[in-house]
Amino acid sequence: KVFFALRIKQDTYIRQSEGNYQQLSELGLTPGMKLFHSGVNYTKKKGFGTFNLAAYWKRKYQGKGEKYGWFILTNLSSIDEVIQVYQSRSGIESLFKDCKTGGYNLEGTKACIERLNRLVLLIAMAYTIASLKGNKTRCQRQQKYICRLKEVARSQRRHSNFWIGLYGLTWTIGWDFCQVMIAKLMHLNRSKIHYFQQGLKAMYLIKNY
Repeated sequence: KVFFALRIKQDTYIRQSEGNYQQLSELGLTPGMKLFHSGVNYTKKKGFGTFNLAAYWKRKYQGKGEKYGWFILTNLSSIDEVIQVYQSRSGIESLFKDCKTGGYNLEGTKACIERLNRLVLLIAMAYTIASLKGNKTRCQRQQKYICRLKEVARSQRRHSNFWIGLYGLTWTIGWDFCQVMIAKLMHLNRSKIHYFQQGLKAMYLIKNY
């Protein structure tokens, strides 16, 4: 049996048992609240059977929280299980992005099945190495040389260990092409030598450890 958990819009119509159709927004979901309904008819269109409906709106913390709650159509039988499964979606989507436009551009290969299988294996190894490298860079507190650490109104960190590991190497490679020019510029502005030396140290740590 294939289990699923699909988020649906709050203007979707449902019907419970033999009652009338109503929009999800009319269920009265508020922050910090959970709802679970079994045997729900989904939409007014024909051809759909009955499913379970899980609704959850995360409680606000320090005045911050989700703008809307979650309405999830599923065939799972427990709301806690539905929430756990659906929350894993963000990590899965991040992984897909890293393998595609955010990193290795897998969709641009247009490879056959046999070659694609080999590429996926190589990407899995490269992804692991980059993630470990990024974690090491973060532990050394050198990630500030690779990416902006904070953004206004953002509670979660901006970049993953994978992103830091991948683009940290790109940053060190770029040094090989412009080190002579940068060294000359630093000699013209001696007051910035201390920051220049800190950057060189960071580059050495990222490149060699």
